Amino acid sequence: MKSLPFAVLVAVQLALAPAAQAKLSPTEAKMAKTVEAERGRSLALLEKLVNQNSGSQNLEGVEKVGAMMRAELEPLGFKVEWKPMRDTGRAGHLIATHVGKPGVKRLLLIAHLDTVFEPDSPFQSFTRKGDMGEGPGAGDDKGGMVVVVAALRAMQAADTLKGANIEFHMTGDEEDSGSPIEKARAGLVAAGKRADVALDFEGLVRDNGADMGSVARRSSDSWTVTTTGKASHSSGIFSAAAGDGAIYELTRILHRFRTELPEPNLTFNVGLIAGGQQADLDAGGIRASVSGKTNIIAGNAVARGDLRALSPEQIERVKAKMTAIVADHAPGTDAKISFDPGGYPPMAPTEGNKALLAKLNGVNRDLGLAEMAPLDPLKRGAGDISFVAADVDGLAGLGPYSTGDHAPGEAVDIPSISRQATRAAILMSRISAEKR
Repeated sequence: MKSLPFAVLVAVQLALAPAAQAKLSPTEAKMAKTVEAERGRSLALLEKLVNQNSGSQNLEGVEKVGAMMRAELEPLGFKVEWKPMRDTGRAGHLIATHVGKPGVKRLLLIAHLDTVFEPDSPFQSFTRKGDMGEGPGAGDDKGGMVVVVAALRAMQAADTLKGANIEFHMTGDEEDSGSPIEKARAGLVAAGKRADVALDFEGLVRDNGADMGSVARRSSDSWTVTTTGKASHSSGIFSAAAGDGAIYELTRILHRFRTELPEPNLTFNVGLIAGGQQADLDAGGIRASVSGKTNIIAGNAVARGDLRALSPEQIERVKAKMTAIVADHAPGTDAKISFDPGGYPPMAPTEGNKALLAKLNGVNRDLGLAEMAPLDPLKRGAGDISFVAADVDGLAGLGPYSTGDHAPGEAVDIPSISRQATRAAILMSRISAEKR
């Protein structure tokens, strides 16, 4: 059975809703109709954005996506500024500001221009497959930017945008941040201090088919473990003179991580591993060159991974445990661990964040949609909203639903773009009319 268009579905749901239930105002109903009427436009914008590669290290590509977003936002009355970040090794950020009425709440919207797919990835273009749109960044986060544009256009059509105070930050290095990260995120941190509410337009998460509300995100730090051994003839492996070699020592350390570190709200991934007679990482730490022979004990090995936690205290405690494990290396080997500078802080599940989810659920009730329960923070990754979480209440996951993020085959659920844009337009209109 073919699914009903979103605006028609909303009308049916409202007609069947209990009389005591609140309804959309005529202005809000107009926003829902505008989003539905512009579904084709939104899909065309998504395809255009996805077909421009904007891997974090493709600086020119990120700038081109920024120019596309500028073209969408300036006609809506935003003042748009490109903030170059070449001195951090990344392209820069696009910042769009809309000045509305004085004395009402200020919104900070957050999304990102870059993707994990660099120009050498075989996954490069947008393909429509029924209700799914497959392509690099289709969900993370070009779909999120399309949701913002659709929501803002609906607000403009309903005349609620003119009074809204909005600062929209689109970072160019969310997937692989510039260095030092303190400089790369300085503008966003400052924007968080100015704002009353932060809304993050990375992807919606569904759990058992239900749309979930994200009031918390865990941190993201990266670590590197290097081990060395005595490179010699393999016939002597495991002897007191030769030892176990670098690869065995590295795997022993990683096994201890896996068995000794687990605790609630913590994950730690090994994303890259290499070992041999020689093993070297590139300057970006994302590629390795290795050489070795089966009859030579490995002299060098390296592993890189991440660490995600829900509080600063948990981060420091786990880092201390990892450091102690690495220091306890086997005879005939050496081992060291380092943590990349910067990293993403956690976004704790505060009462203010939960209150924002309650407001979003008010929108859901008026749309006739199911209430969104708080998402388990283990079920989503880190994001830019965490940099402002210490200063402003926020909600994450306002972008569309997608599958297979960060891997070839990433695909956005196209109907969810309209649903999320309608939710966002109404939520932003309501909050932006509240007094500070």
